[in-house]
Amino acid sequence: MCVGVPAKVIEINGFSALVDVMGSQMNVGIIFVPEVKIGDYVIVHAGQAMSIIDEEYAKESMEEWRKLADAWAD
Repeated sequence: MCVGVPAKVIEINGFSALVDVMGSQMNVGIIFVPEVKIGDYVIVHAGQAMSIIDEEYAKESMEEWRKLADAWAD
């Protein structure tokens, strides 16, 4: 099973993008989503943006990730 996390694209540099994943920034490859634009949300797996997702789905998914992280912290 693969796990992907939602991220917001904040900068594009050739075949990579700087994304925000719940407050952390990282560079990911965007070769699988060449049409991605700044402000889009993507699913990131293994350092690669795998697909573009809509903002509503991204926010719902991030909320579930936050709940999981909070549960681990308790």
